[in-house]
Amino acid sequence: MKTRLDLIAWVIICLAAGFIGSIFTMPAIPTWYAGINKPPFNPPNWIFGPVWTTLFILMGISAWLIWEKRFSNKEVRSAIMIFSAQLVLNMLWSIIFFGFKSPLLAFADIIVLWLLILAAILSFYRISRPAAWLLIPYILWVSFASVLNLSIWLLNRF
Repeated sequence: MKTRLDLIAWVIICLAAGFIGSIFTMPAIPTWYAGINKPPFNPPNWIFGPVWTTLFILMGISAWLIWEKRFSNKEVRSAIMIFSAQLVLNMLWSIIFFGFKSPLLAFADIIVLWLLILAAILSFYRISRPAAWLLIPYILWVSFASVLNLSIWLLNRF
């Protein structure tokens, strides 16, 4: 029973980070975001919600697989700390990009975020290979998002 509650807790933590980011995202989509230049490969707005929801669920499952290895292990603590740091940067990206309306600062954030995701994957891999593999779709999407973020900044710089 505790194992299931831990799993649910990790998924909720990850979804909560996405929800906090969406508080800044949603009001900016029909206003600021609708009025800026975007590259031709910009996906339709409706795709972001399902993709991010899926990614946050996979992230929660991944973190839970590491958490289950017991937090007393120094390697597990380190991996969870890296994961937690990237989760905070993920949330901050939405605040910076949509809340502050700063694609350049958001791009700096997403580069550090990408590096922390990679560090999380590598640290998770040493503990649980399935946990590491669950983060691969996330780093792929953030790679795409990085290119999109940079393109938006280049198309809209003043």
